[in-house]
Amino acid sequence: MEQVVDPLVIFDCDGVLVDSEPLSIRVLIDIVRMHGADLDEAEAYRKFLGRSLSNLVSVLGSEYGIAADAGFLERMRRDLYHRFERELLPVNGVADALATLPFRRCVASSSQPERIRLSLKLTGLLSFFEPNIFSATMVDNGKPAPDLFLHAAQQMATDPAHCIVIEDSPAGILAAKRAGMTVFAFVGGSHADREEYRHEVAALSPDVTFDAMSDLLHFVRKLSSQPAVRSSSPAP
Repeated sequence: MEQVVDPLVIFDCDGVLVDSEPLSIRVLIDIVRMHGADLDEAEAYRKFLGRSLSNLVSVLGSEYGIAADAGFLERMRRDLYHRFERELLPVNGVADALATLPFRRCVASSSQPERIRLSLKLTGLLSFFEPNIFSATMVDNGKPAPDLFLHAAQQMATDPAHCIVIEDSPAGILAAKRAGMTVFAFVGGSHADREEYRHEVAALSPDVTFDAMSDLLHFVRKLSSQPAVRSSSPAP
């Protein structure tokens, strides 16, 4: 009989643990417009949701003619952190979900380590994860490449087939699939009401799609009762 292995649950941060995406997008749009370029909300979500800082710098340079140098990034960081301190909230129900989740967990986020820890500290979630927090700065390629999730699994000494990733962004969902992991798409954030976003997520065929954190434990337990969390091959 094949042994049932408890899963490692890997959480994205922005849009899954903390309801930060609308705040981040608003700050980005404002600073891009200050530099003379036009960026609307739908375009910002499509190009930057779930992506790394290096991707943001590259796209701003190649598509908008903005040199996102140290000064640009520092201004964006300062404006964003100020907004976080005033407005950032945890995703509804996530603290209760984490408190009742009996499995190992970690964070694997495209954000900088400083930003991840600040977000979790401001929302009272840091103690659920510390020190198991992994950033795209720790790998060569950010999402949608699988590098970050594979790095997290390696650091947590877990086979990718026994990992469940909780993601909200199309880039993150694709990264998890490429890593050969089970992926749950969380579509309950305040940014998830856009029809285009819902279509993008559905097109990637995540293993589970849910919009209430109160349902997380049920889905994880259901998957973890199977001999292998995931049996399919990694996505190309």
